[in-house]
Amino acid sequence: MTKEFTCIVCPVSCSLKVEAENNEILVTGNQCKRGMIFGQNEFTHPMRMLTTTVKIDGKNLHRLPVISTKEIPKDKLKDLVKELYKLTVKGPIKRGDVIVKNISNTGADIIATRTIQ
Repeated sequence: MTKEFTCIVCPVSCSLKVEAENNEILVTGNQCKRGMIFGQNEFTHPMRMLTTTVKIDGKNLHRLPVISTKEIPKDKLKDLVKELYKLTVKGPIKRGDVIVKNISNTGADIIATRTIQ
């Protein structure tokens, strides 16, 4: 199996070709070791930071921007966003406050990226 990716580790944005052959993952097109590691990880278990917004029970602002504290498996992102869209938080909230602890047992917390009074 062969897949192609654009490496997002640095601004060079190498075009990677990743192949699985004889239980080995071969990465070509990378200009650095970080690109090779990214290609292997993206091929076997893609991960992403989760950024979205949640509802605020307030008059001035209606949404609070949030982010995960670590990367989450890419295939879980849609379900987690749906879960977060059901949530309504109340102020005051400080930047960095934990909104959801260990969301869906991923080991990642969801934290506020903005202070709301």
